[in-house]
Formats: sequence, C-alpha cells, structure tokens
Amino acid sequence: MTGLAFLIPIALGMGLVGLVAFLWSMRDGQYDDMDGAAARILIEEDEPLEKDA
Repeated sequence: MTGLAFLIPIALGMGLVGLVAFLWSMRDGQYDDMDGAAARILIEEDEPLEKDA
C-alpha cells in the first residue's frame, strides 16, 4: 500500500510533464505545417553537397 503512495504522485507528475511538453510544442508551432514538411523531403536540391577534402 505504501508503494502506491509513491507511484501515484510520480505517475501524475509524469503525465503533467507530458501535457506541458505537448502544449508547449503546440504553442511553438511544431504542428502547423504537416503537409509542407512531408512534401519538402521529396524536393531535390540543385546544388550538390560539398565534401571536405
């Protein structure tokens, strides 16, 4: 029974941290342009990458 006294507050704290991180990413604009990010990966760049010699 004493184990629950430790585990329940820890679980609630971890859930609260996850919720705060999700809300922070929503406010920061992480999920604004999902279609643009998916299309950008298909675009080829005109310039080749330079290798360090």
